[in-house]
Amino acid sequence: MAVEQAAGASEMMKELISYIAEKVINGKSEINEDTPLVSSGLVDSFAMIEIFLELQRIAGRKVPASKVQAKDMDTVRLMFATAERFGKPVKA
Repeated sequence: MAVEQAAGASEMMKELISYIAEKVINGKSEINEDTPLVSSGLVDSFAMIEIFLELQRIAGRKVPASKVQAKDMDTVRLMFATAERFGKPVKA
């Protein structure tokens, strides 16, 4: 079960990385789950809103924006940890 969850999390991270690379930074830089996005200036605060919404869609969780700080959104790995910590599963 844990292996399946890890594989699922990995696929979700890949999906969000792909979204960021294609839609947000337009292939200007190669990124992975640990690439600093905010602190490096690669992604600005306006783009973070789009990424935050996409994170919620991919993770299937509703995350209260009031619980999220910029440091929680600096890498894709941190984003998913934040969604897991503060997010509530979206009802189908």
